Amino acid sequence: MMPCHNQQLNSVSSGQEHPVKQVRFANSSSVPAVLTGGSEPDDGVISPQAVTVSHDDLNLGPQLKLLPLNDQIRELQTIIRDKTTSRGDFVFCADRLIRLVVEEGLNQLPFSECTVTTPTGYKYEGVKFERGNCGVSIMRSGEAMEQGLRDCCRSIRIGKILIQSDEETQKAKVYYAKFPPDVYRRKVLLMYPILSTGNTVIEAVRVLIEHGVQPKHIILLSLFSTPHGAKSIIQEFPDITILTTEVHPVAPTHFGQRYFGTD
Repeated sequence: MMPCHNQQLNSVSSGQEHPVKQVRFANSSSVPAVLTGGSEPDDGVISPQAVTVSHDDLNLGPQLKLLPLNDQIRELQTIIRDKTTSRGDFVFCADRLIRLVVEEGLNQLPFSECTVTTPTGYKYEGVKFERGNCGVSIMRSGEAMEQGLRDCCRSIRIGKILIQSDEETQKAKVYYAKFPPDVYRRKVLLMYPILSTGNTVIEAVRVLIEHGVQPKHIILLSLFSTPHGAKSIIQEFPDITILTTEVHPVAPTHFGQRYFGTD
C-alpha cells in the first residue's frame, strides 16, 4: 500500500482547518495481494510470495493506510490466523491488535494546540483533540472493537448497524441502524474487523451518507483486508479512509465466530 503522508483533516462541527499529526506508516512498495480471492489456495498453503501486486497495480491511492509492520503485529496476526489457537488466546491477541488499530485511527482525527501548567509551574505546549467524533460498529463482528475504542475514549458515543445477506437475493440488506442524532456533524470511526468482499461496508457507508455523513469524514478501522475488499470500497467511495494492519488475498473470515465463541 502507499505510505501515509500528512493530510489535512477538517473539523466537521466547525468547518475550520486543523494541523494533522505526523503519522508514520510502513514504506512498502508492494504487498502480498491479488485483485480477487478470499478463499484458501488449492494446496492449503498461503504463499504471499506467489501473488504479489504492487501499489501501482492496485491503484488505491493514499486512502488505504497500513500500520507499520513489526514483529509484535506479525505475531498477533499469526496467532489469530492459527487454527490451533485457543479462544482465550484468540480474544487476547485480537484485543491487542484492535487497540493498536484504534490508537492509530484516533491519530487521524483533528486536534488543536493548547498550553497546560505542570505541577512544578512550568508551561507545556501540547495538543488536544477536537470534539465531535463517534464510533459506529457493524454488527456483529464490529462490536468486538467497541471496547478497544472505549478504552481510549471513555465518553465516546457509539452507534450500530446490522447488515445481513437477503435470503432471496443474497445482497447486503440493512436490518437495524442507530446513530447519535447529530452524526452528520461528526467524524465517524467505522469498525469492522475483516474486509473480504467489501459489500457489507459499502452498504453501511451508504446508510451513513443517508444520515448526512460525508465519506471524507469516515475512517474505516479494520484488522485484515483482502485487496478486492479494499479496492471495492475505495472505488465506490474515493474519499473514505481505510486503516488496517494487513492486505492479503486470504482473510481470516472466522474472526467473528472465534471471538464470540460461536464457532
